[in-house]
Amino acid sequence: MKILVAVKRVVDYNVKVRIRSDGTGVDIANVKMSMNPFDEIALEEAVRLKEKGVATEVVAVSCGVAQCQETLRTAMAIGADRAILVESSEDLQPLAVAKLLKAILDKEQAGLVILGKQAIDDDCNQTGQMLAALAGLPQATFASKLELTDGRVLVTREVDGGSQMLSLGLPAVITADLRLNEPRYVTLPNIMKAKKKQLDVFKPQYLGVDVSPRIMTLKVTEPPKRKAGILVPDVATLVSKLRDDGLVV
Repeated sequence: MKILVAVKRVVDYNVKVRIRSDGTGVDIANVKMSMNPFDEIALEEAVRLKEKGVATEVVAVSCGVAQCQETLRTAMAIGADRAILVESSEDLQPLAVAKLLKAILDKEQAGLVILGKQAIDDDCNQTGQMLAALAGLPQATFASKLELTDGRVLVTREVDGGSQMLSLGLPAVITADLRLNEPRYVTLPNIMKAKKKQLDVFKPQYLGVDVSPRIMTLKVTEPPKRKAGILVPDVATLVSKLRDDGLVV
């Protein structure tokens, strides 16, 4: 079985993002970029399934600018067998990415698609669900445990009230939660091996997908700064302060 894993290039989670002076978006000039952490978890799970002998091939896919090749090389260093980049300079929104992944899925005929539940740059949490809808496949979101057995995938997923177990027929779409696994460290030998692995580059036009933005960002601003807290000596003073601020009656 072939597993398709979508990975996104985002601003590294350790970097404090800055807003452009004109308010049009986040400034990524000279900023460290890395693989979206949730996608890294998805990739780790796919590699583990291959190591168990359940999967035969892991294909990493990314959509975006040419620099996404660096992210895909990292994916191959982690354990992906080959990679595909859909190169575009457009601001790719979730629907456009879902359509591109649908086209790649049709081309590759993968038995399972795993991707992060959301990207840490826009927090949309939409691509996996849109892909499942476009492809007409069963889906399980926020997966914290995954097991393949008898041609089906058993998924334990996080819900508000605790956890839920789903049994899906294959092919299926899975989005990974934080508790699914802990990704491995990339070793230098694997980084060197990744340079020799196959990386194909396509344009959206080749896949027959229109990636024109459908949503316009009017302005991006930083959230207001929080006021500094104060220390109170006792509960009575706390209640009095809350009353003065109109927070309790």
